[in-house]
Amino acid sequence: MTGRSLFEAENLAFSYPGLDLINGLSFAIKPGLTLLRGGSGRGKKTLLRLISGELQPSSGLAVRRAKTQWCEDPADPGSDDIIARAWLAARRARFSQWQVDLEADLIEGFGLSPHIDKPLYMLSTGSRRKVGLLGAAASGAELTLIDRPFAALDASSSRLLAQLLAAAAANQSLAWVIVDYELPACLSGLALAGLIDLGD
Repeated sequence: MTGRSLFEAENLAFSYPGLDLINGLSFAIKPGLTLLRGGSGRGKKTLLRLISGELQPSSGLAVRRAKTQWCEDPADPGSDDIIARAWLAARRARFSQWQVDLEADLIEGFGLSPHIDKPLYMLSTGSRRKVGLLGAAASGAELTLIDRPFAALDASSSRLLAQLLAAAAANQSLAWVIVDYELPACLSGLALAGLIDLGD
């Protein structure tokens, strides 16, 4: 791996009452595409929340060097009544590197034009996910964290997402971390910047 680390973990551990979920985990996230994989119940979402700073480790070090981070989720029930376009606009205001032209292209590419002026609760699971993926790609964030990016996507949107992730894999200044059970087959030819394997 080349490039500076945007996140580093050293002997990271996290426990819930009666459950040691993550123990002694060390890794670095560098520019490009990193896969965080593991079986059901292995702590993938918990680790993602530790990386984002939403959770604090029980022990060990978590060093965040990214100045900007995308871990926004339009599926959050607290966003149900927000118009999809307004949800994006609120985040555009927070990310100085936001790519307005790419946002417009992805509204078309993801087939969101008929839905962008609806409240999020009216969108399907897949469409809400596409709003979040659009924001992730347009944000220009140094570190982007996405849980199961292909879930509930139609075939056309999956192909577009694969292109976006291929571009992320080739990026030498920004890092994307995707969480899944395994590397999606459509990404099998990509060179990953890192693999965080929580086991099966």
